[in-house]
Amino acid sequence: MTGTVQPPTTATPGVGPLSLQSQFRGPLSSQLVTLRRALHQHPELSGLEIETARRLATALTDVAGLRPADVRCIGTAVIGRIPGRRSGGPVVAVRGDIDALPIQEATGLPYASEVAGVMHACGHDVHATWAIGAAALLIAAPAAGDVLIVLQPAEEIDRGAAAVLDSGVLDGVAAIFGAHVDRRFTVGQVVADDGPLAASADTFLIELVGRGAHAARPQESADPIVGAGALIGALQSIVARRLHPATPGVVTIGTIHAGTANNIIPDRAILTGTLRTVDPATRRLLRDEVERIATATAAAYRLEAKVTMELGPPPIVNPPGPTAWAREAVRTTLGDHALVPLGIVNLAAEDFARYMERIPGCFLRVGAREPDGVPIAAHSPHFAAAEDSIFVGAAVLAESARVASEALAARG
Repeated sequence: MTGTVQPPTTATPGVGPLSLQSQFRGPLSSQLVTLRRALHQHPELSGLEIETARRLATALTDVAGLRPADVRCIGTAVIGRIPGRRSGGPVVAVRGDIDALPIQEATGLPYASEVAGVMHACGHDVHATWAIGAAALLIAAPAAGDVLIVLQPAEEIDRGAAAVLDSGVLDGVAAIFGAHVDRRFTVGQVVADDGPLAASADTFLIELVGRGAHAARPQESADPIVGAGALIGALQSIVARRLHPATPGVVTIGTIHAGTANNIIPDRAILTGTLRTVDPATRRLLRDEVERIATATAAAYRLEAKVTMELGPPPIVNPPGPTAWAREAVRTTLGDHALVPLGIVNLAAEDFARYMERIPGCFLRVGAREPDGVPIAAHSPHFAAAEDSIFVGAAVLAESARVASEALAARG
């Protein structure tokens, strides 16, 4: 991320999280907490969410109250369909992602991960749980049209949203909503900004091919390690000298691999990295400049550069219409004071953007820090979202679906 502006640390929502929790009638509140803890204890990596999918499919029927006929699995994705009040009305979707990360948990929670080297370090255990909670609320108070609950795998590797779209299950969906926990905000605060909310995330691999030699006779080589050192510095000039200072962008080298011994100059070096932007023009510029600079730098050191680019998810840019529906939902559910600005430029990525390439929608940030808690970065071994955020996320997403459904139905 860029920027140092911190969001407010307190808010006075019209309805606090304890009042929200009381809206979850009967055993639902405790069932959702139990579900979240079970998901947290038994995390599964992207594409391997077999037990997670089974648990969530069961929760859609046993906790939320869907009919088994309205639940289907597509690989490790789980889709629930909640009938609306009007047959043939506009269909809206609510998405929660379900995969975990390859990180050893260090939270010390009594329900910490029991899987070595795997944990829910990004809050997807909460996202999945609040999607179940939203389903329960939408069954109790249906939207105008049907609502699809999309429990999506493989968000962390940018495979899940594309697979759900390719299945055709979202064909005809008129709007989609999703959210992410955020410990920079307290429980009860929600970010529902229009405009850029997350960045594109493209990756690159640069192979520098030279000529190997004995380390004692460098004149006989074309040294790719020296070329790689020059290239790393040169690539940083893209943001420093090719972008307007007010334009967000990041070029990061994440890995470099070269050599096998201290007395051998290798014949090649491989660098990998990521490019982050929030608009299409900057995205193209960064890709073009990486290739141009790699080729030119390699030539200066008598090397050949082979550049491979892989396009990741595009930026999330919330459009005004669906964002207005989400903001209305936050006001209705929590009160005006719950809405807070993001306050930074977020250059993390989110594959929810894949849906928004085809379907109008809005992506939210939901406060997940206890009132006396401290901010903890996602993807940290110490990350855990406050449990009350479950109820905020469920209520806001359910109401967003209702508001959107009514607005779309009114259009005819």
